[in-house]
Amino acid sequence: MYEYKEIAELRAIERAMVAIRRRQSRRTLARAQGAGPEYDVLDVIEGAREPVTVTAVARALSVDQPRASRLAAAAVAAGLVRREADQADGRRSHLVLTDGGRAALEQAHQARQAAFAAAMEGWSAAERAEFARLLTRFVEAIP
Repeated sequence: MYEYKEIAELRAIERAMVAIRRRQSRRTLARAQGAGPEYDVLDVIEGAREPVTVTAVARALSVDQPRASRLAAAAVAAGLVRREADQADGRRSHLVLTDGGRAALEQAHQARQAAFAAAMEGWSAAERAEFARLLTRFVEAIP
């Protein structure tokens, strides 16, 4: 079983993670960058190691297929993504970033990083490095 100090630390982590989730659900970072929910599709495509389909978007975002289709369609309509036919299976298409999508992603990265920098204002370089290391380790350990 956990000792009292460990329980207090786990509760503090839980509260922090809930606060992050709530802020994300209000789309705080998306509003800061002027983006809509279709930007989630861009993040999925950018982080993928293989061609991205609407099904892959649904899986990555933990949404149902119709929602993923609407997000993909919005990204296509905004000129951020284009559909390309799958050469192996003509019934499928892959979602590919356009030049506009790549530019939008770069702007999103800059806006997010500015928000993070503001939140860590006053932190030392060592503190930022340790936070980055621990947060990455934590996220990689979550199933």
